[in-house]
Amino acid sequence: MPTSKSLIPARVNPDLAKERRSPSFSVEEFQHWWYGGADKLKDKREIETYLYKDLRDGHLHDYLSHEDVYHLAVKDVTEAAVKLRKLQEIRNPGGNDIWPKLLYSYVSWAMMPANNPFATHITMFVDVLFNQGTPEQIEKFAKPAANCNIIGTYAQTELAHGTNVRGIETRADYDRKTDEFVLNTPNLQAYKWWPGGLGHTANHAMVVAQLYIDGEHHGIQMFIVQLRDLETHMPLPGVDIGEIGRKLGMAGVNQGFLGFKNVRIPRTNMLMRNAKVLPDGSFVASPVSRLNYMTMVYTRCLIVDISSTALLLAATIATRYSAVRRQSPINANEPEPQIIDHVTQQQKLFSEIANGIAYRLCVHYMWEMYDLTQKEIANGDYKRMADMHIISCGLKVLSSTDGSFGIERLRLACGGHGYLTSTNFSNIYGNIVASYTYEGENTVLLLQVGRYLVKTWLQLTQGKQMPPLAAYLAEMYGKREMTPWNDSLEYMVKLLQFTATNKTRVAFENLTKRVAEGQTQEEAANNTGIELTQAAELHARQFVASVFLDQITGIKSANRSKALNSVLENILELYLVQTVQRHMHDVLRFTAISDANLRSLQNRLELSLKKLRPDAVCICDGFDFHDLVLNSTLGCYDGNVYERLMEAARKSPLNQKPVPDSFEKILKPFLKSNL
Repeated sequence: MPTSKSLIPARVNPDLAKERRSPSFSVEEFQHWWYGGADKLKDKREIETYLYKDLRDGHLHDYLSHEDVYHLAVKDVTEAAVKLRKLQEIRNPGGNDIWPKLLYSYVSWAMMPANNPFATHITMFVDVLFNQGTPEQIEKFAKPAANCNIIGTYAQTELAHGTNVRGIETRADYDRKTDEFVLNTPNLQAYKWWPGGLGHTANHAMVVAQLYIDGEHHGIQMFIVQLRDLETHMPLPGVDIGEIGRKLGMAGVNQGFLGFKNVRIPRTNMLMRNAKVLPDGSFVASPVSRLNYMTMVYTRCLIVDISSTALLLAATIATRYSAVRRQSPINANEPEPQIIDHVTQQQKLFSEIANGIAYRLCVHYMWEMYDLTQKEIANGDYKRMADMHIISCGLKVLSSTDGSFGIERLRLACGGHGYLTSTNFSNIYGNIVASYTYEGENTVLLLQVGRYLVKTWLQLTQGKQMPPLAAYLAEMYGKREMTPWNDSLEYMVKLLQFTATNKTRVAFENLTKRVAEGQTQEEAANNTGIELTQAAELHARQFVASVFLDQITGIKSANRSKALNSVLENILELYLVQTVQRHMHDVLRFTAISDANLRSLQNRLELSLKKLRPDAVCICDGFDFHDLVLNSTLGCYDGNVYERLMEAARKSPLNQKPVPDSFEKILKPFLKSNL
């Protein structure tokens, strides 16, 4: 039976309190470093204090119907928007650092635990308008969209085409008589499918379609299309629209389908900062054919950002629970230890902490590169785009793959309790695993990176200069073997670069051999696909390792205390050791390593776990995740997991009556029928 009195004691679990008594570093200094300074941490906490007042139960939607979850998500996001707008006026009138920026950040996850039906609107529709719209389009569409006066989505993926954007079939024909584009969906396979908020939330869409003028094809372009009446919200004539149903995660995001039948829009609704269609039907091509890809680059950077945060949320939940849970004596007849004392548990927890931190540091680097690239593009300089595109593809693949695997690994590390939705693992996992396929399916993206690498290798053999992010290839080119093994962190990064270089070389040689034997370039690339993806993964791995090493041991370390640098170097060491071990089959192919070296590497893994054990809980505290963001019965700061599990169980609708209605109606007659 439910109880009105909370079971949760007003104290911190003794085991968790013990973990926090004597870390080797200052948690406060870690938090300042993590958030970019004491002032930013203070701002973040003040914002959370304001935003998190009077929030609903974060698991209320677990027991609602599909329709009611959507209605609740709309209520959540609109209430969040009101709060953010008000807080923007309080803290920084006229700015945009809170509204709308925080509408899609982890700070807002507590306010929208059923997920955000405005997510695609904020992250893609608005961004595309500002970055690829003309000044007139920015005034007409982007500014109202940024203020949520209109709600949009980004409609690219179709039922039969996703990552292969060139295969999209939605068609936009220019009618010079009316100065309009006519949009049509030629078949069922061409229906737009998956855009967030499209189902019943958005009233506009950024539609990606094939442009035709007088029957002549002019490639993929983007068009602003109004979908619904702004007063009644009814679909406009020729617009077939709805939602696609339940998914593994993203319960309230309201993904949809969309088809067109002779839908007309003004010529000026095509995004024309780059490519243009003039009133007479003349087509002016974009100065760079792949300029529109910067939208995808932005979204992939965002995926890395979100994946790293989600992985660290899961790691915080699992680490705190592992400090509280006691089970399985290590020595017979001794008390049950905290499960965090089991080395196998430490490997699960600490490895994912290291992965999450690595990707977080990479994404900071990526955002800096993205901003620089956008400034260069505005000045007509496009040379950095290819590098940005390739590394964003690689990082998107690694972060979404490792994030999905890591979150599930951490859930399993919590045993049976991790299966409960009240722990929030299922929601975190469902949201992140989706990114494995959206904004480019991961294998396809790896193939893109692999093809880039073999082209780059060809240029290297011709003596051409390497782009900055492939400069290590030139450094390793011609090296027949690595220098003798040593235990430095720098050596492990060089080892990954040497291995990545040789995997690229082998992929290039095998692809070239297949072409020489008579295969077309495309056939050869397909048949070399496994090696291309392996080279691509290693290319991305060495990048993460290089950035991690530079961020921890480079000039920035001078701004941190010796104690904090020591714990960060422990985390870096664990990351590098486990990454080298993960790719040991490739390392051994190209490098002579003795059994003693391998044993030394294993010892370093175990030693790094041992060094991190006393600091693990406090490292997670350093991320400063609010309990409402964690939204987990296992992960709260106070560690009172059993009381929270029981309280969550008592909230189940089935526990509101001692006997459910189905007993008298169904179960009892069945039992009687067997007499």
